[in-house]
Amino acid sequence: MPLDSLFKKRIVLITGKGGVGRSLVTAALAQAAERRGVHPLVCEIGDDPADYSPLARYFGRDRLPIQPDELAPGIRGVVLLARTGQELFLRTALHSSTLARAALGSDALRRLLTAGPSFREMGVFFQLLNYLKAVRGDERAREARDHEYPLILVDMPATGHTLSLTGLPDLLLRLMPRGPIAAALREGQSYLNDPERAAAWVVTLPETLPVSEALELLDGLTRTAMPVGGVIVNRIPADPFSLEERAALLPLFTTRDVLGGESFRRPDLATRETARLRAGTRLPIYTLPDLPHTGLLEALTREIDRSRRTGPSLRP
Repeated sequence: MPLDSLFKKRIVLITGKGGVGRSLVTAALAQAAERRGVHPLVCEIGDDPADYSPLARYFGRDRLPIQPDELAPGIRGVVLLARTGQELFLRTALHSSTLARAALGSDALRRLLTAGPSFREMGVFFQLLNYLKAVRGDERAREARDHEYPLILVDMPATGHTLSLTGLPDLLLRLMPRGPIAAALREGQSYLNDPERAAAWVVTLPETLPVSEALELLDGLTRTAMPVGGVIVNRIPADPFSLEERAALLPLFTTRDVLGGESFRRPDLATRETARLRAGTRLPIYTLPDLPHTGLLEALTREIDRSRRTGPSLRP
């Protein structure tokens, strides 16, 4: 599955271990999508609308808006909040915005939705479903079913939260197979479990623990029937030495504790861990270089565009 197929989906989950660069990759993919004429909606899951957003900073903001708004030309963003999704669901079920707000104003119900297992994921799930179903407002667009958000890119939290969201429909449908919640879960499942419309992309680093967690995450996504597009290995280090120079220097770094030894070993580690990742999955693997922070987003976007032309790379 070439990287370009990512931009033809309706929803793409960008997931992986904390600290691997998910937010940066999400922002770069959004820019790359916009350059292809696809106007994405970028999202992240939040607990409080006032929280600082790692994703928003790549667009010059401290946080993402509560309602979809333009972050850059052709790119909109929104924070996914459990309460927003819960209100959307109640508004649909009760056929009244006033009743929905009144219900959420109840202290008892609010405590239940905050503390109850899976209620947070349900709110996020329903908010995503509403964006997936939204069509552009003019009559001709509604008749043609032109999507308001043709591509939704979600910067997911750490691994466990991703599996909680992708596994939510099966879990809750076993508990409540009928009713409005079940209907919404099945509708959302029809998007998330459809490889033509959805994919998860796992971001990792060429290091031992991130690669191990990436392989575990790939297994977990398969168990929850979430289609996976591929793996992006971020921050591949450049090797400044030729093979002959590296062979000559190796005895020095292996027999003495020399300043710079960790940097010397990084390319070898990256090669070994990328090979381990390749051995553990048949999915496409794309590598992105370790880039200086200045101009990082634009440089990474160019690398993604380059990958579009050259295809998957398994060699750091």
